[in-house]
Amino acid sequence: MTLTRDTIDEIDSLKEKDALKKIEAIFFVSGRFLSMQELVSLSDLNPLIIKECINKLKEKYDGENSSVKIIEKNEMWKMDVHQDYYYLINKLATGESEFSKAEQETLAIIAYKQPIKQSVIIKIRGNKAYDHISKFFGLGLVKKKKQGHTHILNLSDEFFNYFNVSEDENLLEKKLFNKQENQEIKEEN
Repeated sequence: MTLTRDTIDEIDSLKEKDALKKIEAIFFVSGRFLSMQELVSLSDLNPLIIKECINKLKEKYDGENSSVKIIEKNEMWKMDVHQDYYYLINKLATGESEFSKAEQETLAIIAYKQPIKQSVIIKIRGNKAYDHISKFFGLGLVKKKKQGHTHILNLSDEFFNYFNVSEDENLLEKKLFNKQENQEIKEEN
């Protein structure tokens, strides 16, 4: 059997399609930003081929007017949902299957009051909050820094990625809430 140009082109086309499917599957399953090094390690593909696949996936999703897109941030990539559909994702991510109501309340306090001492959270929420904080830390949503006998808790970058919000949005909501809270206090006096 001799290799013809058509046979070589067909083999190349199959390899390209396979590479594209690998990268798409990796993005689909990961749900987070991945560096080129991680993509190479997971796919065993050349960085140039990966870059080409990423560009083709971007074109594919943009061209299909899809609810899914490939986004890039600091030379890292992830598959995400268009902003128009974040409300659906947030419903799923904050649903009871993901976090209990008590866990949601603990996470909300951390998000609102950060940086906050773990001991303060425990005083507010009770001893069960230790389990909540451990879960959040395990998921990478919260960062801990040892300070004396307690930890200082802050939201991690993963929190903002996980819930599809930016730090700017979080700060804006916090400022608006503080402004409203201060107005209510003034009205009471």
